[in-house]
Amino acid sequence: MLKILHKSIRLCVIASLALAISLSQLSASSKIAIGMQQEPTSLDPTADATASIDGMLSHNVYESLTTVNESGEVLPALATDWQVSADGLEYTFNLRQNVKFHDGSAFDSEDVLFSFQRAMAEDSVNPTKKIFKPIENVFAPSSHSVVIKLKKKDAFFLFNMAKGDASIVALESSTSNNEKPVGTGPFIFEDWKRGDRLILAKNAEWYDAQSVSLEKVEFRFISDAAAATAAMLAEELDAFPGFPAPELLEQFEADPRFKVTIGSTEGEVILAFNNKKPPFDNLNVRRALSHAINRDEIIDGAMYGRAVPIGSFYPPHGAAYVDLTDVYKYDLEKSKELLKTSDLEIDELSLRVPPFPYATRSAEIVQAQFSKVGIDVKVENVEWGFWIDEVYKKKNYDMTIIAHTSPNDLGNFARGPKYFYGFDDEAYNDLYAKIVGETDPEKRRELIEQAQRYLTDKAVHGFLFQLPKLGIFKNGIDGFWKSAPVLYQPLRGISIN
Repeated sequence: MLKILHKSIRLCVIASLALAISLSQLSASSKIAIGMQQEPTSLDPTADATASIDGMLSHNVYESLTTVNESGEVLPALATDWQVSADGLEYTFNLRQNVKFHDGSAFDSEDVLFSFQRAMAEDSVNPTKKIFKPIENVFAPSSHSVVIKLKKKDAFFLFNMAKGDASIVALESSTSNNEKPVGTGPFIFEDWKRGDRLILAKNAEWYDAQSVSLEKVEFRFISDAAAATAAMLAEELDAFPGFPAPELLEQFEADPRFKVTIGSTEGEVILAFNNKKPPFDNLNVRRALSHAINRDEIIDGAMYGRAVPIGSFYPPHGAAYVDLTDVYKYDLEKSKELLKTSDLEIDELSLRVPPFPYATRSAEIVQAQFSKVGIDVKVENVEWGFWIDEVYKKKNYDMTIIAHTSPNDLGNFARGPKYFYGFDDEAYNDLYAKIVGETDPEKRRELIEQAQRYLTDKAVHGFLFQLPKLGIFKNGIDGFWKSAPVLYQPLRGISIN
């Protein structure tokens, strides 16, 4: 009898150990550590333009009325469906019911009204207020429906409603979302260790929680290329979907532990000129400096050949893309000639760049290139928070290098002198208004082509290259998008096998 008892106890212990191991393996397989170059200064996409907020939180913690898939197709999110009036000016959204915010409060049409009225207000700090300008009125016929009336047709309206800037937030938590975000999405904010990582946990109460494989997600902030490489090779990270070191891709391509993907983004990398500030208020100066740029040299030196040159502000993979890279061919003599005709004495120019390898590496090359036409450039490498405050908000700069990663962003040039470009052109404003109001795809394509040519003719910026999406993943990790049609990366489709 005693022997039988001992055997039973032993079997129970073995079974318990097996269960513990199984649960441990399950727990480990549902956690993922993701590398990120950019740490934001805030966690509220409705109040801060930092792209990494969307990359981590939009459609993961926060949700919008619509969402967009990897193909750029608009799909339902907090709105299950919608109807559009015959004149294209009225959208009726039917809202998902029995949805809760992460703090337990119920989601309904009042939250949509609050979010839109807040974004549309005169004192709104929404970084993309322009997407709300076409709206005339928002009202709620019931707790589960919202009607949005437009002043004029907007071909990008449903797409824009998927942006992080259009996230639906609650009145009760709106003022603290910058540090403790509360949304309705499939993941709940757990912790933010500044300078290190941000942690999300699965929302078991989400309306489609069964489709979410990951239990825990850690975003680790590593802007330095060498540190990012070391972390991946040591397998401290499982994925780095925006890998900052193109020169090291071959090493990972040869390592059987990893898979490498090379996709595209919506990110036009520009040498931005402050158009409102001398000497960049002079067209000949802008054209002269555009001729002094050797894109091939920049792409080889900064991106190790892993990028595509651009000659205007539109992605080469776009259907309306026009190749304008030959308009300002690398021509030092032409550059010097135009500088002479500008009749300006140009002192040293500052080039303030954020701490991203594509920007810092490109800056050094631009500095050397401009010296060949007699222009001295002082490169200033600044922290992201400083860049946002001094360059983006206060427009305290001569030149900067930045990737504009939002889709359909030709509207940046129609934002007037208050935007950090300092570009103010009524003819372009009228052209962009036609683009937004044109619902016929072919006619809109022709207008977008015209806009690209106009911006190039005006040499608004030095157009450099399209930012590639370089991804490194441990084998067995699936679901990351190869290319980035929008700023966010949905985590719900990611799995570890």
